[in-house]
Amino acid sequence: MPVRRSSLSRPLVAMAVLVASSLYAVAQQSPTPSRVRGTIEGVDGDVLSVKSRSGEDVKLHMTGDMKVVGIVKISLSDVKVGSFVGATTVPGADGSQKAVEVHVFPEDMRGTGEGSRPYDLRPNSTMTNATVAESVAGNDGRTLTVKYKDGEKKVVVGPDTPVVTYNAGDKSDLKAGAKVIAFIKKLPDGSYETNRVGVGRDGLTPPM
Repeated sequence: MPVRRSSLSRPLVAMAVLVASSLYAVAQQSPTPSRVRGTIEGVDGDVLSVKSRSGEDVKLHMTGDMKVVGIVKISLSDVKVGSFVGATTVPGADGSQKAVEVHVFPEDMRGTGEGSRPYDLRPNSTMTNATVAESVAGNDGRTLTVKYKDGEKKVVVGPDTPVVTYNAGDKSDLKAGAKVIAFIKKLPDGSYETNRVGVGRDGLTPPM
């Protein structure tokens, strides 16, 4: 009987190793990108060609209901208590959350993506979309206390941190040379589509 148990266990062990190897392989796959940042190379019908910041040529199929928004630079003083903002932050050496960029949503976009989550702009970066509850001037910029439905965060915004907002745009803004951030989805055939593109105005590179 011991010999029989051993012979039966070998296939089970082999199967367990195979499953573990498969799970490891899946875990090691690069996550599907959800954003493309780069420069428009051209537009051909409903296909938007973008040279990504990493140098890749990406073709995006634009959906019929795609929304285009302009991104413009504003001053830190334009961020008021009550503003609904998005802030990309990274941990500072002192444990504080340092803003890499801040974008102020117009009223018709209030509530967009409210909350805090990991973000792909920089290593260890986080995106927090929330309402400014307090703004305190410091020796080097401002500290914003932002509140969202599940919590709050203090964000340190330096004087050189890019601060932007959105304004209305349309497909006519999608011109070669414009800097964009496109929100994308991978289709079953491996291609990508986009239903929202942010375009930097006056040569601005979207900082988010």
